[in-house]
Amino acid sequence: MSETREYISYPDEMGTIHIADEVLAVVAASAALEVEGVSSLAANLSSDLAELMGRKVYSKGVRLSVVNGQVLVDISILIQYGFSIPDVAKKVQQAVMTAVSSTSGMEVSRVNIQVAGISFRREPREKRQ
Repeated sequence: MSETREYISYPDEMGTIHIADEVLAVVAASAALEVEGVSSLAANLSSDLAELMGRKVYSKGVRLSVVNGQVLVDISILIQYGFSIPDVAKKVQQAVMTAVSSTSGMEVSRVNIQVAGISFRREPREKRQ
């Protein structure tokens, strides 16, 4: 396995399963983006640097760790103006928890949401005049 990737591993009756943490981060990001009211994921320093180097980052704003065999997810989002922040955050928690656990077969203990900002939809110039 590549030394630059981190893997989440757990034993199975037929051997050990290794899942790159980036895979689960992409699953979490996709689930969060499907929730109505989520505008985008908030970038962090490492994803900004990776994009500057020409690498496409599909999981920006997502951090995963495994504690006592359970997955812990931290995700930063931007919410569209006009939506209830607590309602959207709870829906994101549920969507991410369901997606990661059903995809990986692992238990998700927590999904921590950081709302990094609000986004406003801009109307095209023709409509504003």
